[in-house]
Amino acid sequence: MNRTGAKRKNILLMQGNEAIVEGALAAGCRFFAGYPITPASEISEGMSIRLPQMDGTFIQMEDEIASIGAVIGASLAGVKSMTATSGPGFSLMQENIGFACMAEVPCVIVNVMRGGPSTGLPTHPSQGDVMQARWGTHGDHPIIVLAVSTVRDSFEITVEAFNLSEKYRVPVIILSDEAVAHTRETVTMPSPEEIKIIDRIKPEMPPEWYIPYEVTSTGVPPMAVFGEGYPYHITGLSHDVRGFPTQRPDETDELIRRLYRKITQGFHEIQKIKSFMMGDAEIAVIAYGSVTRSARQAVLDVRQLGIRAGLLQLVTLFPFPRESVETVLNQCRAVLVPEMNLGQISREVKRVNQKDTRVTTYNRVDGQLITPEEIYSQLIQMK
Repeated sequence: MNRTGAKRKNILLMQGNEAIVEGALAAGCRFFAGYPITPASEISEGMSIRLPQMDGTFIQMEDEIASIGAVIGASLAGVKSMTATSGPGFSLMQENIGFACMAEVPCVIVNVMRGGPSTGLPTHPSQGDVMQARWGTHGDHPIIVLAVSTVRDSFEITVEAFNLSEKYRVPVIILSDEAVAHTRETVTMPSPEEIKIIDRIKPEMPPEWYIPYEVTSTGVPPMAVFGEGYPYHITGLSHDVRGFPTQRPDETDELIRRLYRKITQGFHEIQKIKSFMMGDAEIAVIAYGSVTRSARQAVLDVRQLGIRAGLLQLVTLFPFPRESVETVLNQCRAVLVPEMNLGQISREVKRVNQKDTRVTTYNRVDGQLITPEEIYSQLIQMK
């Protein structure tokens, strides 16, 4: 309390990676397994210090494949779990991410993107892993992918990632990048009672009545803690409602469609965007990640010239927020999609464009940030 009796605000100076650590802990994460990699290593380092202070467990694994495997195991044992990596490590995790999708294991995977392919540019930002986040693992699978653009985002969206993962029993991927990860900003931290926390639904019936992959109205079956007496068969194979492998077409079809249905029914709360000065916009920028910050400043600058520009920030990249993007395309005569790749989200924007709205892309793949001046210049040409 200060002298007036008001609560003193908890204001911290932190970088994006540190904010992800605090967001995970606030959401209830108590297990982290990972392997150091630039530019995500501060997340592992932070967790190695903070988790033991909160009666949690940190393990440095031998590689990224083992890391995601340990995270899946800890989640099945009832603990909210996370790992963090960058592009090369994210590639190694893909098979186990597919296993988590099929076995419906909630967990959070942070990918702090850097330049690629291969070893690429370890200390420079990129947005080249967007489509890998959606389609990296094989087969038809539902996935939730969120993108952070600021240090505060890194805290808040990490909490949201755990909530969505627990509610829908699905892996959630957070895409950051080197610029957001290493930017330092002051963040006013919310008190614990201000943070909304969602936990997985547990079975209320006796163990002998439990059906681990029961078809429910939401598409999300209750999840028992493995080892607490509930019969629970876990496999990456196509399985029936009791978790046992099946090749029956009707059971396989029902399983895959249910995995998708549980996500599509939640579009209203999963698909998140932020709008900036879109009320009267005639041209718009659609951006995500660190590029959003440059776009925001560019919109303010061109507004000084009387150009009615706005910004749509994509927080959820997948499932792609089609309705929000279509609204912008219907409202504006031209849209700019700046990305630090050769056009991964711009393809999605063009795919849903049902009018003659001009969609312009601006791309950098040299490891450098897209600046406000560059976006400003593009908007001037589009006026």
